Amino acid sequence: MELTGKQKRYLRSLAVNIRPVVQIGKSGLSNEILTSIRHAADARELIKVNILQNSDETAEDVAEMIDEMGLDVVQIIGRNIVVFKVSDRKENRKISEDVKKV
Repeated sequence: MELTGKQKRYLRSLAVNIRPVVQIGKSGLSNEILTSIRHAADARELIKVNILQNSDETAEDVAEMIDEMGLDVVQIIGRNIVVFKVSDRKENRKISEDVKKV
């Protein structure tokens, strides 16, 4: 889903109050980390990914990999990435319904 500027702004405002769900550490970006990002985004729709200081990954590289998975990168702030995905399950679609209204 391609997000407009207003939709991204709305999602950024929601992301202020959430904590990072996935952390990327010294081992870097592996298939297991990508899978956990996909599962967390499907369950919650809006998540934060944190890149720890001891990781060799850059936020831009991680955001590019997340974008290739079909998830929307809403924002990159320092070592934090805000990710959005419309949930496959209808009961988890609270945020996506609000985004469509914006």
